[in-house]
Formats: sequence, structure tokens, C-alpha cells
Amino acid sequence: MADINTAAIITAGGLGKRFDGTGDTLPKQFIPLSGKPVIAYSILSFESSKLINEIVIVVPENWVEYTKTEIVDKFDIKKVSKVISGGDERQDSVEIGLRSLSKIPSIVAVHDGVRPLVTVQTIDEVITQAEKTGGAIAAIPATDTIKKSDPEHIIENTLRREDIWFAQTPQAFRYEILKEAFEKASEDSYLGTDEAELVERLGKEVKLVKGSKYNIKITTQEDLELGEIFLASSLHRNKKGINHV
Repeated sequence: MADINTAAIITAGGLGKRFDGTGDTLPKQFIPLSGKPVIAYSILSFESSKLINEIVIVVPENWVEYTKTEIVDKFDIKKVSKVISGGDERQDSVEIGLRSLSKIPSIVAVHDGVRPLVTVQTIDEVITQAEKTGGAIAAIPATDTIKKSDPEHIIENTLRREDIWFAQTPQAFRYEILKEAFEKASEDSYLGTDEAELVERLGKEVKLVKGSKYNIKITTQEDLELGEIFLASSLHRNKKGINHV
């Protein structure tokens, strides 16, 4: 695999005031998952990728020191250059991370800190594809029938599931493309749902790389329980790139 100078921005800036209505004030990225904070898993996966040269972690302001001492130092993570506080929106946090890189890389990979089960294989495949095409994201194809509804929840039509993919992270882009995408969004006061959407607005192509159903986003108590099951399963342990369960 060719050496690609890549910086990773791991975003976990949400405050998580409620976790699935339980009243738990602990941000979900720091909730224990099989003995480690949720965010630790994704950081360790990016640490293990030979394509990653630098990692910037974006967390809530009050959690910067905790992240440094209880995650970066505790797990002896070497590639983290900075742990910084994020903005009001995820897009703001990624932009802050982009501006905080130590040097200009060839590729920037962005990953949600609450997707703990990403594999090194997925990380490397997305980065390699981004280096070839300019931009790529992990995603999984729809397997269920997809219905489009009106505001009253009445079906309008059935979409071709062959055309539907569920976006995940990591999402990786050539540095200059991602920088231009954020500059354009700022100029237009546009708030997107992910980095790919901002790049799409430039008229650039973004390649879909098949991800994994294990690469779940922890947003509810049920997701946390599912993550525990996946970590304990032999299927997940045997997936290439999992080396810190």
C-alpha cells in the first residue's frame, strides 16, 4: 500500500445532555463500552493505520483535559497532535480541526468519535480511494425496501434500494478539496449534514466505499448494548483491522 500523508480529525464535540432519555449527563462519546470510553476505540483504530500521520481530536471544552490524560496518555497514543474544543455544530468542529492541523496533508479523514467499531481496513480503503478520486466515504447499501413519505406519513413512492446507501464515516478528501468545500459553505452560510455534502456542492464526485454494519453510531442506549454484543462476538473480533477489543 502506497504511503499517503493523511491527517485524521475525530469529532466528538457534542455535549450529550441526554442519552436516550435517561437523564445521563455523561457525553455519549465518553460512556464506557466494554471498559473503555466509546471514543477510545476509534482513536486506537486510526492510531493503528499506517496511513495516518496525525490525529486531531475535537471534544467539548470541559473534556479536553480528560481526553488528554484518560485516553491519549492512558492508552499511549502517539499520533494525536492536539485535543481541542469544538464549535456549536459538528461542521464547526470539523472546520476547527481542519484549521488546527500541524501541517498540510495530502488527505484529510474525518470520523465520528461515536462510531467505535470502525476497522483499520475500512479506514485504509476510504483513504486510498480518496487519494485516487479526490473524495470517498464509507457507506453501506440499503437492503430493505425504502419508502418516501409526505409530511402526514403517507407513502408517496417507493425508491430504488439499489440507488440508496447509508452514509458512515470515515469520510476522506484531498486537503485542498475539503478546504474549498468549507470555505464555500461559510461563504453561503450553509450547514450540511456531513463533509460529503459540502464537497458535493462544489460539483465534485465522491466515491462510495462499502463499509460495515458493525460500524454503528452510538446515539441511544440500544446502540450501546449492540456495541457490547458486537465487541463480544467472534465475527467482529475476526474482522481484519480489529486489534484492541
